Amino acid sequence: MMALLRRLGQTVFVLFGISALVFLVFFATPGADPTARIAGRNASPQTMEKVRQEYGFDRPLPVQYATMMKKLFITQDLASYVDRGELVVPEIARAAPVTVSLVCGAALIWVVLSIAMGTIAAAMKGTWVDRGLMMLGLIGISMPVFWLGQVANLITQSRYHDTWLFSWVPGLGYVPLTENPWAWFKALVIPWIVLAVMFIGIYSRVLRADLVALSGEDFMRTARAKGLSPSRILLRHGLRTSMVTFVSLFGLDFAQLVGGGALLTEVVFGLPGVGRLTYQALTNLDLPLIMATVMYSAVFVVLANAVVDILYLFLDPRVRDAR
Repeated sequence: MMALLRRLGQTVFVLFGISALVFLVFFATPGADPTARIAGRNASPQTMEKVRQEYGFDRPLPVQYATMMKKLFITQDLASYVDRGELVVPEIARAAPVTVSLVCGAALIWVVLSIAMGTIAAAMKGTWVDRGLMMLGLIGISMPVFWLGQVANLITQSRYHDTWLFSWVPGLGYVPLTENPWAWFKALVIPWIVLAVMFIGIYSRVLRADLVALSGEDFMRTARAKGLSPSRILLRHGLRTSMVTFVSLFGLDFAQLVGGGALLTEVVFGLPGVGRLTYQALTNLDLPLIMATVMYSAVFVVLANAVVDILYLFLDPRVRDAR
C-alpha cells in the first residue's frame, strides 16, 4: 500500500514538473512575446491587447501559469486565434477517439500475435520454426509504417480494390463507432494491421529472448525437477515473469502512440486523429493547439507509466518487496 501511495505521489510531482516545463518553454522564453505567439501572425493591436488581458501576460509568471493550467484542465476555454477563435480542447476531444480506436485495435493485434510468436519460438528454440518466426519479426521491424501504409493503399484502394478480396475495403477516412460499428471496423482494420506489424516484430523478439534467458534460472530448473511439463513451465512460470518487460514496453509504446506517435498512420489513411491534428497545428504555427496536444500527451504518458508501475507490483513480487 505504501509503495502504491508513493508511486501516486511521484506521479503528481512529475505532472507538475512537466506542466511547468511546457509552460516555460512555450511562454517564458527570453526575447519572445507570448502574446504575439498566441495571437498569431499579423494580429491587430486590439487582438494583442485582448490576449494579454485574457491570459494574464501583464501579471507575474506564477499567475500566468495558473491561468494557462485553468484554461487547459478546468474551464477548457483555451482558444486558437489562428483558427478564428476555435476552442482547442474540444478539437482534441474530437480527435482523441480516432487515435484511441486506431491504437487500441493495433495494440490488441500486436499483443496477441507477438505473445504467440515469441512463446512458440522460445518453445522450439533452435529449430526452423524459431528461425522462421524471428525472421518474420525482423522483416516487420524493417518496414517503415508510411511505406507499408502506402503499399496497403495501393493494393486495397487502387490495384485490387475491384476484386472480391478487397472490394469490402472503404475509402480513406474514419467512421465513428457510435455511428456505424461495422463501417468503423472496416475503416480501421487495414490501419490496425499496418500499425501493428512493426510492434509484432519487436515484441515477439523481446519476449523470445526473455523466455530463453529465463530457462536457465533456478526457479525454472526447480519446476523441471518437480516433473512439470515443458508447456506448463513455459506458460505458468516463464511467461508470467517475462511479462514485466513486455508490460513495460507496452505501456511506453501505447502511451506514445495515443499521444501523437501514430501520426504517419493517420496521415496515410486519412484519419483525423491527434497526431494529424498536431501536424496541422505545427504547419499553421497554432501555438495554443500545439501546447495543448503536447501537454495532454505528456499527461497521458506519465499516467500510463504510473499504471505500468502499479502492474509491476502484481506481476513481480520482487518489485513489491524491494519497495
